[in-house]
Amino acid sequence: MTTRPDPRAPLAGVRVVEIGAFMAAPFAAMQLADLGADVIKVENPAGGDPVRQTGPFLDEHSSPFLRLNRNKRSVALDLKTPRGARVLERLLGSADVLVQNLRPGALETLGFGHQQVLDRHPRLIYVSVSGWGQDGPLSEHPGLDIMAQARAGLMSITGQPEQAPVKVGVPVCDLVCGLYAAMSAMAALRAREHTGAGQHVDVSLFEAGVSLAVWEAGTYFATGQPGRKHGSAHQNSAPYQAVRSKDGWVTVGATTDKTWPAFCRALGMPELLTEARYETSYQRYQHRAELIAAIEATTAELPSAEIVRLLVDAGVPCAPISSTDEVFTDPHLHQRGFFWQAPHPQLGAVAQIGSPMRLAETPPRRTAAGPGLGAHTEQVLAECGLDAGEIARLADDGVIGPTD
Repeated sequence: MTTRPDPRAPLAGVRVVEIGAFMAAPFAAMQLADLGADVIKVENPAGGDPVRQTGPFLDEHSSPFLRLNRNKRSVALDLKTPRGARVLERLLGSADVLVQNLRPGALETLGFGHQQVLDRHPRLIYVSVSGWGQDGPLSEHPGLDIMAQARAGLMSITGQPEQAPVKVGVPVCDLVCGLYAAMSAMAALRAREHTGAGQHVDVSLFEAGVSLAVWEAGTYFATGQPGRKHGSAHQNSAPYQAVRSKDGWVTVGATTDKTWPAFCRALGMPELLTEARYETSYQRYQHRAELIAAIEATTAELPSAEIVRLLVDAGVPCAPISSTDEVFTDPHLHQRGFFWQAPHPQLGAVAQIGSPMRLAETPPRRTAAGPGLGAHTEQVLAECGLDAGEIARLADDGVIGPTD
């Protein structure tokens, strides 16, 4: 099954080599693949990306892998062998971007550190993704998403006050780091159009996490006070949080001079508008505990759907708190065609989360689910100039893996 790019796609003609595992680098390369790049995922023949062993499984295929690695081609190649290294060298010679998230120094020991590669391929964009960055006192430490969330301060401001630390429900540092990596790669490609030269890009989960603390930075650099846990509430505005309903919870955001009065009138609480302590959003934040208690005295008597209807009709931002099964069956998302079916040679159609990037004339491509391990090895090596005999000998000697 082909995953070659549509020539009309934004990144058509760009070849990306991914040496990645788990989340951040594969997520970055997936963004580039969605935009039309020819992404070649280089994997160890002995099992490939560890996500392949992560359940749940669809007929022995990892369901998460099928979605995280869509629109890519897989090459199973043993980089620790001299012949495997030579094959990678040829592959990099045809590439525009390398995205890798092995621990700092791992590729350097194989002769593929960023400076080593750029000396040989000066037009290449070499993107290094790591937990803490390629230098600095933490660079050699192992780092996963939860460690980055912890050290970036995100776990200190997530959850309910006085409760045990919790992480953000999704691997936010991994995912945001992947987005930064993809954006940096595209920026470097644009710069290369002017300079003719590639460059090294260094992105880390840690710094990606810290970059999200916009409100907390505003508070700390103004007052010296650290951020703290607010549950679902905003850091300095109110009401902007989840409130109780008769049958659950809804989120509300009535922080402006227009939405606050509309909120009070829609829910039959005009008396709150006469309270001087609730006059401004920041004053409401300062008295948030008593404000929310007053609001919930009303909302707790109303079903969630009724609250949402009343507030939407009044032009006040609000939404129910959806479970993930409700999200994946949401009629709004389905009407907009957000979910799509990716073809797979064994499984048939595999449901995919869509790309949020909606380009009217050059939309993200929807080509294939994540490939089998080594499914494109022979195809890609032939494109790099290896003849059938040489490919067969590499396979016989275990340098390249069997096609899955």
